[in-house]
Amino acid sequence: MVVSEILHEETLTGAPMLGDHLAMDLLNTEARNDGKAIEFWNSDDDVLQWLARYDITLAAEGKTFAAGELLTQAKALRSLARQLISAFKEERPLEIGELNQYLRAFDTAPHLARDAEGKLKLSRISHSNGIGTLLGPVAQAIAELLVEGKVDLVKRCEHPDCILWFYDRTKAHKRRWCSMAICGNRYKAAQFRKRSGSSDAVQE
Repeated sequence: MVVSEILHEETLTGAPMLGDHLAMDLLNTEARNDGKAIEFWNSDDDVLQWLARYDITLAAEGKTFAAGELLTQAKALRSLARQLISAFKEERPLEIGELNQYLRAFDTAPHLARDAEGKLKLSRISHSNGIGTLLGPVAQAIAELLVEGKVDLVKRCEHPDCILWFYDRTKAHKRRWCSMAICGNRYKAAQFRKRSGSSDAVQE
């Protein structure tokens, strides 16, 4: 059971954070286990908890959206991301209009502050308390991947029972698995069993 083993191995309480990129981890909020689909987002709270793991939270207490609206829009953004990233990977034309709608909803302003060492740094902060504040950083991550990412580093796990994505940041860029400890070892074990079975057949 690939997904359940990953969750146990990584001691996570939700979707696995194995993508090495926020846009990749967005796609990984859907997974597969023994051929069955796994949905990690089933409520607004599921989405809020996932976002909080990336330090994405509302600007103030309370929320300004109806129940279920965040879940609906988050899933729509995920579906859009899958379309765009797949097209990017296959070097097909990108339809970016819908993504720009999410980016425009991310209302931010420049903010000057001091870091822990007392040095000035310029950042952008959101002044709204709606869905744009929550999904804007995710949409921005998708856009940054499409602009700055390298096609050959956007990959899917090679294990046949896994559909997780990752951005290959390894030095040699030869990463094949979402997790070497899980999918990599499972593949090696399966190959070993195949070789062992072939050897036994020859000896007989």
